[in-house]
Amino acid sequence: MPRSLQPYRPRTALLDLGPDFWDPVTAADFPQTRLRYRNDRAAATIGLADVSEADWLQHFGRFAPLPDTLPRPLALRYHGHQFRSYNPDIGDGRGFTFAQMLDDRDRLMDLGTKGSGQTPYSRFGDGRLTLKGGVREILATEMLEALNVPTSRTLSLIETGEALDRGDEPSPTRSGVLVRLSHGHIRIGSFQRLAWLQDEAAMRRLVDYVLVQLHGQEPGDPVRMLANVVERTAVLAARYMAAGFVHGVLNTDNINVTGESFDYGPWRFAPVWNPGFTAAYFDHQGLYAFGRQPEAIGWDVAQLAATLRLVAESDPLIAALEGFAGHFHPALVEAMLWRLGVRPRGADEDRSLVRALERTLRSTQAPIDRLFFDAFGGRLPEGYDAAWDEVRSRLAPYAPRKDRAHGYWSGAPCAMLIDEVEAIWAPIAADDDWSRLEAKVAAIRAMGDALA
Repeated sequence: MPRSLQPYRPRTALLDLGPDFWDPVTAADFPQTRLRYRNDRAAATIGLADVSEADWLQHFGRFAPLPDTLPRPLALRYHGHQFRSYNPDIGDGRGFTFAQMLDDRDRLMDLGTKGSGQTPYSRFGDGRLTLKGGVREILATEMLEALNVPTSRTLSLIETGEALDRGDEPSPTRSGVLVRLSHGHIRIGSFQRLAWLQDEAAMRRLVDYVLVQLHGQEPGDPVRMLANVVERTAVLAARYMAAGFVHGVLNTDNINVTGESFDYGPWRFAPVWNPGFTAAYFDHQGLYAFGRQPEAIGWDVAQLAATLRLVAESDPLIAALEGFAGHFHPALVEAMLWRLGVRPRGADEDRSLVRALERTLRSTQAPIDRLFFDAFGGRLPEGYDAAWDEVRSRLAPYAPRKDRAHGYWSGAPCAMLIDEVEAIWAPIAADDDWSRLEAKVAAIRAMGDALA
């Protein structure tokens, strides 16, 4: 085993839920395993930073079991609303959970996959991931982590040597298998399945698993579990907004009960503060548009509350659910002040600043990343015209929470708009040149250090 400063502390908590929650599966046998991305910073938090490359390929490309954790991969069972249409025929269709361990914050973490092969829930899919899709997930998770959004982390991307046909990429295209490090993979859809089955005993087991293993609390109280999820997802929605991020597919099977964002498909960062900006080309009604994300996540959590009526009374569930807005608005103010790099001054004054900032971002259509870069520390430079006078005056009394001594501030803002994603992929596709991706990850991490 590796000799990391953080010890490897394996767990098997998922097995305690019982076989009604998952299906044992076997990973695909790939033609090759070629390491393309290895996140040693994330691996260090779970005691795996010193794994040799040969062992890394065996564990994260061939899925040889890690010591003393899950003996084989498990495809999780769940249902979900997909664009608000209920679907009981989903589950882990191209991924599985294959290990659990504690991290350096004593949280229970899952290692889950994307593109690891077919499962009982693949339906007509091949269970694979395009290499480009893996690169996009690296960029999304690195950027969100740097911008203080609770997110899964991309641990590994391995190219697997298959040619895939896809309707949204030039085909045939290259294949990969991704491993994510996540604070649990229990979703709202996990509860929806049990409500559909009217399985009260299993519902109580899942509530207790979430409370004990993921929320660090005593078992037995579904209302408290819901209140936790309400608060955590409200914070997530607020931080999406401050980051200018659009997830794209906020279905109930994509909402983790830990409040951690995960599973990045058609994500985008909004270039300007446009509430109608969408990420998914198939989101024709703008259901998951930038400005509708808090509403969408709140709606998803309401579906969780509905499932818990199987094991709890309606009135306390409704009371817990109604706390979403009360958590979201302060969390949005906090997240916006964090990104502005200033210290809070008081609830009323802080709200007024953030409202002025949102109004002006929307009316001027100023680039989001440029504005936050320029204003970090609480001072707008020359070049921002009279439209910004209210923001400038409201910012003036605020003290910086951090100076601008980091070298990041001597350059340009780090952004991740769709054109750059394509520019990073192009040399990989054409010449197998990964240097642009490596440079971008380094730049994102430098921004994260400057903001942290």
